[in-house]
Amino acid sequence: MPTRLDPITFEVFKNLFVSIAEEMGVTLCRTSFSPNIKERLDYSCAVYDAAGETIAQGDHMPVHLGAMPLSVRAAIDHAPMGPGDVVLLNDPFRGGTHLPDLTMVSPVYVPDAGEGPGGARPAFYVANRAHHSDVGGMSPGSMPLAREIFQEGLIIPPVTFVRAGAIVPDVLALILANVRTPDEREGDLTAQVAANRVAERRLREIVDAHGAATVAAYAAALQDHTERVLRATVAAIPDGDYIFEDRLDDDGFAPDPIAIRVRILIAGDRAVVDFTGSDPQTTGGVNANYAVTLSATLYAFRCLVRDDVLYNAGIARVVEVIAPAGSIVNAVRPSAVAGGNVEASQRITDVVLGALARALPGQMPAASQGTMNNVTLGGRHPGTGRPFAYYETIGGGMGARPGLDGISGVHTHMSNTRNTPIEAIEHYLPIRVRQYALRAGSGGAGRWRGGDGIVREYEALTETEVTVLSDRRVGAPYGAEGGSPGQPGRNTLVRDGVETPVPGKVRLTLAPGDRLRIESPGGGGYGSAE
Repeated sequence: MPTRLDPITFEVFKNLFVSIAEEMGVTLCRTSFSPNIKERLDYSCAVYDAAGETIAQGDHMPVHLGAMPLSVRAAIDHAPMGPGDVVLLNDPFRGGTHLPDLTMVSPVYVPDAGEGPGGARPAFYVANRAHHSDVGGMSPGSMPLAREIFQEGLIIPPVTFVRAGAIVPDVLALILANVRTPDEREGDLTAQVAANRVAERRLREIVDAHGAATVAAYAAALQDHTERVLRATVAAIPDGDYIFEDRLDDDGFAPDPIAIRVRILIAGDRAVVDFTGSDPQTTGGVNANYAVTLSATLYAFRCLVRDDVLYNAGIARVVEVIAPAGSIVNAVRPSAVAGGNVEASQRITDVVLGALARALPGQMPAASQGTMNNVTLGGRHPGTGRPFAYYETIGGGMGARPGLDGISGVHTHMSNTRNTPIEAIEHYLPIRVRQYALRAGSGGAGRWRGGDGIVREYEALTETEVTVLSDRRVGAPYGAEGGSPGQPGRNTLVRDGVETPVPGKVRLTLAPGDRLRIESPGGGGYGSAE
């Protein structure tokens, strides 16, 4: 182990670790089968140390990445992993986010990495998480209006999916028997295995070049550096209690709004983020598990850092998150959680940033669209008779910031995907996209305007089952420092030329020729327009 860490070598290792996570993502993108992964980039990849703590992650999905360490820990606790093994899981109550997000964890063995109680132990772990377009459940796309998790799809606890380099055939068969699109699922699963294999190979190459002790020392130094930078960032916030609350529109069953409340206590270089007082978990699937709440909170604090530091385990050392069990921000089994990952996560981000705005006036942005506008489509292709299942999210308006208008038509905060190209949708599915445009004027007014949302209109070419999970259809994204709120979103069914508003959370069956129009919210404005 080096007695002194060299700053230039430190920077080299920082980029080496990030490049591994990014190469994992490129591999997963290029070898996957589904448009949700290949076109929309709904995946995340990261590298972990021997204790399962994050060293570096790709520039992927914040909601995945902050939660993945809990899944890595669940995989490690499941059973010892030997060389060539891969553990698979999606259980939201063991670090997962929602059931369509499947996580694969692999150990990385290198020479001279030390001995554990049972002999050689992994020097690193690598993991990736990818959103599969269907994992069973009561409706195509596995994002249903459900009352309990058992309706949402196949629950996979930590299981050995690959043993000594070979896929376990019984596990694969069990998964494929429970999904609507088995060929696509198998392709995406094997792409995830390939992504981990690339990372294993790159880590061994780094160890061969520098030695296991040196690599481990610089990995720890990267975590410590992130911790120091975040502590300095938090220490610059005035000590005090900062309170904020916001609401989800509803849970898809009852019309009542659902409050998420936060109190942030800043004391020196530590922050305690307390969600006590948030509403209880609800019937519908907008419940967030603890992993999602932790992920959204850590993301918000990482946004405060101006320096170029890695998002890794050092952040979690500075921020304590309190989320009462049984609440909307820490739902317990068997609550439905499909929408918690995509909708509650955005509102958690809004309330944490809102509280920080009270601590740092004039520095924080207005609210962005605050929803992922989830749309799932499923049915049978009229040409082949084979089932199809598709999932996508739709961008909207970013909140304006001090000195800058919000960006229009983008994914924000806990989502970091693309909007799927319409050519890809029409190639894969019996769907025609009749309209895809910015929703002009939907951003909030202010000295700096909020970004505009998107209009996306689908026409069914065959009978198609649709589920929409969206929010900010009642409540609006808030403005900041005197700026106006962004416009709420709107969903409309067009049938036989008649337009009918539909709720933010709804399940529909479209006949051929029916159209569904999604209008996503605009971001809030910043500063008085006067």
